[in-house]
Amino acid sequence: MHCSYFDAARCRSCTLMGTPYGEQLAGKQAHCQTLLADHTALEWLEPVASQESAFRNKAKMVISGTARNPTIGILDAEAHGIDLRKCGVCSPGLRAVFPVVAAFIRTHRLTPYDVPNRSGELKHLIVTESPDGEIMLRLVLRSEQLVPRIRKHLPDLLEALPQVKVVSINLHPEHKAVLEGDREILLTEQSTLNMRVNDINLHLRPQSFFQTNSHMAAALYRQGREWVNELAPASVWDLYCGVGGFALHVANPSRTVTGIETSSEAIVSARLSSDEAGLQGMEFEAGDATAFALAARQAPDLVIVNPPRRGIGKELCGWLESSDVQHVVYSSCNAQSLARDLAALPSFTARRVRVLDMFPQTTHYEVMVLLERAG
Repeated sequence: MHCSYFDAARCRSCTLMGTPYGEQLAGKQAHCQTLLADHTALEWLEPVASQESAFRNKAKMVISGTARNPTIGILDAEAHGIDLRKCGVCSPGLRAVFPVVAAFIRTHRLTPYDVPNRSGELKHLIVTESPDGEIMLRLVLRSEQLVPRIRKHLPDLLEALPQVKVVSINLHPEHKAVLEGDREILLTEQSTLNMRVNDINLHLRPQSFFQTNSHMAAALYRQGREWVNELAPASVWDLYCGVGGFALHVANPSRTVTGIETSSEAIVSARLSSDEAGLQGMEFEAGDATAFALAARQAPDLVIVNPPRRGIGKELCGWLESSDVQHVVYSSCNAQSLARDLAALPSFTARRVRVLDMFPQTTHYEVMVLLERAG
C-alpha cells in the first residue's frame, strides 16, 4: 500500500507504509518470537493476515481550521490541522462520512477548537462503522454551547448520511491531550451500533471499546472459541471483557461464563447481546478485573484476559499463580507486556501462540497465547 499523505510527509502515523505487506507480517512474527524465545514449548501457529488497506472500522479525527474551512485529520507540530479525509487505512464507509461532516460544519458554523489559542468548540470527530455498514458518529465539544444548534440541524445530517444510526455529543471541557470526556449526550433514539461478528450480534455504545479491525476481531474471537471449546471447561472468566466479544463466543449450555469490565456502558451492551441471543449461564459485571479475582471465593477452570497495553500486572499474575485455574487464554495488543506477564506466571506453560495483524502499516499487532498449568 502507498499513501500520498505519507509520501508528502503530511502524516507518518503508519510507520511501515510502503513496506511490502509480506515483510510487515514476517517482521511482526519475528518480533514476537524474539520476545517469547524463552518459552520453548510453544507451538507457533501461522500468523493471520489482514487486508492491507481500508481495514479500519473506526476513525478518531481532530477537527481544526475554521468553520468555513475545517480540516478533519491530525495536528502538525505547531497544532495546525492536517486534513486526512482520504486516509487509505479507513474503510470506504468512514471516508464517505468525512466530507458530509465537513459540509455540516461549514453550513451550520460549528467553530473548530483552536489548540494554541484555547478557543472554539468542536474538538474531535469519532466515527465507527459496523460490519453491516451502519455508522456511529460522535462529536467531541468543549462545552454545550453548540448542542442546540447541532440538535436542531441533525435531521439534515441524517438525511445526507442515512447509514448513520447513532449520534452523540461528548463533552470534553479540559485543555489536555485526551480524546474525550466523561459525559455523553445521545442525540438519536438508537443508542447502540450493532456489530455483528461471526454469529454473534454485539452492541457498541458510544463510550465502549471495540477492536478497530472487524475482520481481525472475528478471527481473534474464533481462535479463542476454538481453544476454549477444545478444552471444554465448566467455568470461564472473561476479564477485561469489553462488550463481551470473547465471553459471548465461548458461551455454551454446559458452562458458566462471567465477564468483567470497568466500563458500565460496555457491560450494558454485553448483557443486551446475551439476552437477545437467549444465552444461558452468562453473567456480566462492571468492575476491576484484579479486584474481582482477589475477592472471588472460587476460581474458574479457565480465564480469558484481554488487557490494555500495560498487561495484567503483577497482582493479577500473582492471583493466577496461587489459584486453581488450569488454563489461560491471553490476548495481547503489546507483546512486551505479555512477555513480562508470562515471566510472572512460572506455574503455567505457554503451549500455543498466534499473531493476528490487527494493525497493518504499523509495528503493532495482536497476539494470543494459550497457557496450561504445568503438571
